[in-house]
Amino acid sequence: MKKLLYSALWITGLLCCSISCMEEQDFDQFDDLRVTPTLSSGIFYFESDEETINLAGPLGSFYFQEVTFEAFNEQYVAERLIEGTITYQIENTTSKRLRIVIEFLNEDGRVLDVERFGIEPNSPSVVERPVFYGVGGKNIDILSSTKSLRVSADNLGDGSSVSANPDARIIFRSGAEFLFQLK
Repeated sequence: MKKLLYSALWITGLLCCSISCMEEQDFDQFDDLRVTPTLSSGIFYFESDEETINLAGPLGSFYFQEVTFEAFNEQYVAERLIEGTITYQIENTTSKRLRIVIEFLNEDGRVLDVERFGIEPNSPSVVERPVFYGVGGKNIDILSSTKSLRVSADNLGDGSSVSANPDARIIFRSGAEFLFQLK
């Protein structure tokens, strides 16, 4: 009986101590919470071999496509976009000077922005070009208002030369990182 009484007193003492030692929680801190996730994604990719470029002829277009860009279709998402970076990577092992043009179009098809790339022949390495949007870069509204991208590629060289590289081609890829303010 004595053991039971001591055990009960000991447990009661622990409970009292833990209750009196607890700090009151401030759940209003949630209002101060800022959530800024970063989303990374590929945007588009194309490649073409030198034979296809030659078929376009001198000053001919060998690639054209309009792609839907629905990253910011939801107004909630578009309004919370803080900044973004689109990074373009270009590898040209052909014997051709090339031009690639990317047009950012709004829902009415109006051009919001244009990126132009003059590409030299037989580039020994991958060329990378980041383009920043938001503070310190281009206007962030370009990204949030873009509904499609128009991509075209032109042969600025002749229509007959052939690279010494047996697998000569142009590879053009792009990816993006977007930063959002959710809370």
